[in-house]
Amino acid sequence: MNGKPFAQPMLKDGALKGKVIVVTGGGTGLGKGMSAYFSELGAKVAIASRKIEVLENAAAEIESKTGNEVLPVQCDVSNYADVEKMREAVVNKFGTVDVLVNNAAGNFISPTERLSNRAFDIIVNIVLKGGYNCTLSFGKYWIGKKQPGTILNIVTTYAWTGSAYVVPSAVSKAGMLALTRSLAVEWAKYGIRLNAIAPGPFPTKGAWERLLPGDLVEKFDFRKKVPLRRVGEHQELANLAAYLVSDFSAYINGEVVTIDGGEWLQGAGQFNMLEAIPQEMWDQIEQAVRNANKKNHKKEEK
Repeated sequence: MNGKPFAQPMLKDGALKGKVIVVTGGGTGLGKGMSAYFSELGAKVAIASRKIEVLENAAAEIESKTGNEVLPVQCDVSNYADVEKMREAVVNKFGTVDVLVNNAAGNFISPTERLSNRAFDIIVNIVLKGGYNCTLSFGKYWIGKKQPGTILNIVTTYAWTGSAYVVPSAVSKAGMLALTRSLAVEWAKYGIRLNAIAPGPFPTKGAWERLLPGDLVEKFDFRKKVPLRRVGEHQELANLAAYLVSDFSAYINGEVVTIDGGEWLQGAGQFNMLEAIPQEMWDQIEQAVRNANKKNHKKEEK
């Protein structure tokens, strides 16, 4: 158990007991972390992605720790027929499904002009097309069954600001955020809630090494961009996700919750770069401002 208070499990034991939760991209990284915590809280969890071996290994690992069954289901979320088969497999196994977590993702860091249209397609197909495929399939199922449901979409803070060098991801995540807010209103009458989480830096070994190979991870130390001067712990994100898919958050609908230590706000403020000024220089700046104000005051008196 991690000794940091913020990295401890948050909800009480059994908080998700009786729920069936599907997590796309659930075999690795943040998806695996969320899936493990859902299982720890008593949920029956299905994890989906294209790589069945990775899923099977993750499922076995989670089951060994929690004692609750985890179903690995191979699925290409960009293929609607695959998504339908995945949902049917989950229902056949567990009898129902209550929660969908759209977590499947992909990304490239690259100048946009270097990308081919195929590179765009890869990211948009996984994130945006995959997200709405799963949302549509599960939503139709719940509406047809007159059954309530919960959808949690994992987006990013640049979903509303945009970001250079990750344009396919920014476009896709912005689409998922719009989907969240739109359907939160449209489908509320069916008892279906949609919310989103916008994480900041939560390093995962595989994903970050692909994004920033070699020594780039060291050169671009994300801790320096976060006002709290640290990156996120996976349990922190899992805690938030578990709350948003639980019945404790029943009145939260159409919301996006940022969990980034203040990173995007630091980048948004016009004068936030002044953080780089050392303390001793502020004395000089303050004296210079006072001198300038005195000169202006004397001019006004004349």
